[in-house]
Amino acid sequence: MRILTASASLLALASCTTADTAMPEETLLVGADACAAMASGTMQAMWVAAADGLPAFCEVSTTLHPVDGSNIGVVYRLPENWNGDVLGIGGGAWLGNTTLMAARDGLLKGYATMQTNGGHTSTEAWGNQWTINPIQAEDFSHRAIHTMTQEGKRVAASFYGRTHDNAVYSGCSTGGRMGLMEAQRYPADYDAVIVGAPVYTLQVQTSAVYRNGVFAEPGAAFTNEELQMVQDAAVAACDANDGLADGLINGPRQCSWQPRSLQCAPGESEGCLSPQQVDALMTLYNGQRASDGSWAMHPMSRGGEASWGFFNRADGAGQNADPTRGGGLMGLQPVIFGARAVDWENFSDANYLTVRNSDFADMYEADETDLSAFFERGGKLMLWHGENDAGPSPVLSNDYARAVYRDNLEAGTQFSYYLVPGMGHCSGGPGADRIDYLAAMEDWMETGQAPDYLLGGKADSDLVRPHCAWPNVARYNGSGDANDPSNWTCSPRN
Repeated sequence: MRILTASASLLALASCTTADTAMPEETLLVGADACAAMASGTMQAMWVAAADGLPAFCEVSTTLHPVDGSNIGVVYRLPENWNGDVLGIGGGAWLGNTTLMAARDGLLKGYATMQTNGGHTSTEAWGNQWTINPIQAEDFSHRAIHTMTQEGKRVAASFYGRTHDNAVYSGCSTGGRMGLMEAQRYPADYDAVIVGAPVYTLQVQTSAVYRNGVFAEPGAAFTNEELQMVQDAAVAACDANDGLADGLINGPRQCSWQPRSLQCAPGESEGCLSPQQVDALMTLYNGQRASDGSWAMHPMSRGGEASWGFFNRADGAGQNADPTRGGGLMGLQPVIFGARAVDWENFSDANYLTVRNSDFADMYEADETDLSAFFERGGKLMLWHGENDAGPSPVLSNDYARAVYRDNLEAGTQFSYYLVPGMGHCSGGPGADRIDYLAAMEDWMETGQAPDYLLGGKADSDLVRPHCAWPNVARYNGSGDANDPSNWTCSPRN
């Protein structure tokens, strides 16, 4: 992509906002003076000099009011040396994200970045009591990112004097849900959407509640040391299934290790598991279906047990002690259940069905798999998920990927899905979790060919691994440097 720099009069720049009136590059001004000219009414603009490895950029912020009562905070960062593209950035948990840190990678690549607070000012990741306000609930569900994107394109065109070349979106977790919502509900907003570990259904929240209930059963709690013991045993049993014992299980759902092998013999109590703990593990590995056949609790992965305590009360303290409040589900009680009390420690099938059939779920969930409107415009969707994710299960994304391939003829060339062995939620874990998703999408847009694999590295490590496009999985060829991707082959899963 081109990097654009130019100079021009402030008056000409400020008036250039239409798609058909691009000004000659040699007359455009991009700099501190042009940034100052962006300030108008409630729109604030501040020139930020190059520092800390970041390029100079113009930071534009304002509050948008697409409907009465809506207050959507947005921040746009417009780099001096623009690559011609705009980049939408998603939030996390029950928050938007307007931080400079979130924009950093995009700015380094020359993108004009677009961010929003999601339509509310709360800073509590799991505090979502504001959803009782229907305007804020709808803003966060889908309207904030869409409005941010529409205005962001206009702001970029005004600043640079021409419209963008490509619009790209990237987000993980809640940001992943927001990205799927864009492709589903607003297919014209983006040319390319990158979605990681999407919390696209309230089944993620019900899974959290049910998992806490499993751990709270008598004798079913785990210490961190016990979870590490279980992970070590699972990895030892299935690690080499991909041809290399490297501490990672490349296909957890193809791992048949049984936790009963760790059950205490009569008279034993140390370094082994109780029958109740074994039963709990099997329940968590298998997941739990509701009476309508859907996942009430998604399965968890063998080989990632040591991180389960991050999102779950594996210590057996129960749902009411969960600081995430069931991923925020408890905060939705007045929105979904009204004045009716809910026994969170004994969450029922009827409770689950009430959640999934609620008006809020209908507005919030991004589970539509017919993406024909997005694909017919040439849109590209990259989906990825860490195999060791202890929040939204990778099974959630597996199911969505299968449905997209089933429901869209274009999916073979415009949709691609990647599982990342050993990665936790969005990052972390023992896997090769450092992946340049933006670069991979840029290559896809330029060549028209989805990557056969995403290349991952590891901070402070020489670990390098290819993460193959679904349904393939990486297998070591048996010789050569394991950190050389050429010594791996993307092969069908067993």
